[in-house]
Amino acid sequence: MSPSPRQLPDVSSSTSVRIFPPLGAVLKSGTSPLNDVVGYGEPITAPGLTFMDTPGYDPVSATGMVAGGANLLAFTTGRGSLFGSRPVPCPKISTTSGLYARMSGDIDFDAGPAMSHPDQVTYGTALFEALVDMASGAESKSEALGFGTEEIVPWRMGAVL
Repeated sequence: MSPSPRQLPDVSSSTSVRIFPPLGAVLKSGTSPLNDVVGYGEPITAPGLTFMDTPGYDPVSATGMVAGGANLLAFTTGRGSLFGSRPVPCPKISTTSGLYARMSGDIDFDAGPAMSHPDQVTYGTALFEALVDMASGAESKSEALGFGTEEIVPWRMGAVL
């Protein structure tokens, strides 16, 4: 994983997730066993958790996942990324309620309450149902706004001047 410029180490923070942002991607997988590791854009060949080597820049990372066969991108944001995707549905999930309040017109699900609410199963079920709806044809807010038509950005490997 290559960090994007906004993901470079934050030396003012002592938490490892801030110093090593790619660990956040691993932590989001929960407790599922890792099934496979594939290169950028390679197809997923078996069920289960697969980790794809992608850069940290959202459009490039998503392009690799779509090239590998993803048919839905559950996109989490804590900063308010405007990323959207047209090749596949890309529901945006806010990690904080404050962000959701500011950007509710472009964010599909507020996961902020799930972090502090005792009934996390309710929020998990609601998120799962929203993802199934979008995988079944419901538009994400980005799609409804027309975002994502220019978000196909292949990874330019090697030195770039």
